Amino acid sequence: MLRDLRSDYTYGTLSEQDADPNPFRQLERWLSEAIETHLYEPHGMTLSTVGANGRPSSRVVLLRGLDEGGLVFFSNYHSRKGQELEANPWACLNFWWPPMERQVRIEGRVEKVEPQLSDEYFASRPYDSQIGSAASPQSQVIAGREVLEERIAEFKARYPETVPRPAHWGGYRLKPDTFEFWQGRPSRLHDRLVYRLQPDGGWTIERLAP
Repeated sequence: MLRDLRSDYTYGTLSEQDADPNPFRQLERWLSEAIETHLYEPHGMTLSTVGANGRPSSRVVLLRGLDEGGLVFFSNYHSRKGQELEANPWACLNFWWPPMERQVRIEGRVEKVEPQLSDEYFASRPYDSQIGSAASPQSQVIAGREVLEERIAEFKARYPETVPRPAHWGGYRLKPDTFEFWQGRPSRLHDRLVYRLQPDGGWTIERLAP
């Protein structure tokens, strides 16, 4: 057994009366507070996918767009996450902000964003990030670090100034049907509010037991 590192959560509360009836606005509120608190990588979120073999996998990606159309992130379409989303487009995102004792779980269907949006975002990235995305065979086995460095050198020679967006790289949009906002409370009696999308496009809010 691991040594007990238990601590009580006392940062705040989450009530039905204080929560915004729109989960996108509630997420924007909490995200803004995380940014204002100067948390490290407040846009970082764990993306969980399930492949055709039924096995789940998780990794951290960065939120790059948020509106009522969904949450946008970017990746290599040939990566493990890309292959799993191709086989099963349902996924879950999880934000975890420890200093604020908060997390947000978001479930929904994932689709690729419009090519123009991927082009615009890729063009806005630093040159070295563009080269890295173009050169890296993400999630594939390579013989050593030198293989990656050689590929980066090759791509820099090929594209000394402008890097075109590779066809295998672009954005995804998760379109939520469920949000859960979790606020830590003392004695593990946490506040949990879940929003569920209804057929008419509205959202219901329910409290879950901790």
